[in-house]
Amino acid sequence: MIRILSGMQPTNQLHLGNYLGALKNWVALQDQGESLFCVVDLHAITQPQDPAALAQSTREIAAAYIAAGVDPKRASIFVQSHVPAHTEMAWLLSCFARVGWLDRMTQFKEKAGKDRDGALVGLYTYPVLMAADILVYKATHVPVGEDQKQHLELARDIAGAFNYRYGVDFFPLPEPQILGEATRVMSLRDGSKKMSKSDLSDMSRVNMTDTPELIAQKIRKAKTDPDALPHSPEGLEGRPEADNLLTIYAALTNSSKGAAVARFAGAQFSTLKAELADAAIAALGPIVERMNALLADPPAVDAILKEGAEKAKSIAAPVLAETRRLIGFLPG
Repeated sequence: MIRILSGMQPTNQLHLGNYLGALKNWVALQDQGESLFCVVDLHAITQPQDPAALAQSTREIAAAYIAAGVDPKRASIFVQSHVPAHTEMAWLLSCFARVGWLDRMTQFKEKAGKDRDGALVGLYTYPVLMAADILVYKATHVPVGEDQKQHLELARDIAGAFNYRYGVDFFPLPEPQILGEATRVMSLRDGSKKMSKSDLSDMSRVNMTDTPELIAQKIRKAKTDPDALPHSPEGLEGRPEADNLLTIYAALTNSSKGAAVARFAGAQFSTLKAELADAAIAALGPIVERMNALLADPPAVDAILKEGAEKAKSIAAPVLAETRRLIGFLPG
């Protein structure tokens, strides 16, 4: 049986990188196995959040899932904190994780920076919560970006440690799914940096709620280099901005990067940017329209999330109960 799980944090606005690197793939995956897609609000609070903004963003992210094509009838869409099994499983699994494993997590080092002693414990241990998100459903496949692959490897290590201690084959070792051309969409202002919701420059990203005019403006002003576009993929070496724009074009048009390079071989960036803007507007326009319609009816979104949480609970409950039994806890 294939069971797919993934999620996004409800922090700031979703952008083109989130759509191409995750949402677009989720839509294609939802018919390949039992699918669960959550809004990971527990992960969000590893950094300080405004309560009202967090609540609003949680609903907006859920609306974006649905607007992009994740169907509540074919997949469970829910909020992570609505399924308490996530937090209980996180504690249980933390007793199988090694400090050395967590010390190697590069995202903690990046986010904590030089103030490691002042970082929140939740930021340090959230890879264990991510493992719990996956293992509490016995998920077999997890679509992730390249930057999350290390955390998925940790989930496999924890699952293996649990299975070994009790001599069972209980938790599957989840497989990462890094899909599509745009596995890592980069900033429009710096092709060496990932497109990010937290970047101070709004011009660095195309937000999923941007108007067509703003999308076109951002792509038109995207950083480039002075040379014409290359005639082969090898010509993208050392040209991160050209590589990024061609990658985005390929992902939006469901083609390969090689095909995109061939299409614009020898052309100026202005030609690519014009077609890229049209492709981005065509892809995001219907999603924004659907999102706005959903957000105009919050009770309807909340009803979808409630139904999704009930489905998720029904899957998680027996897994958590068996985990407790294997550990040796008395039944409650």
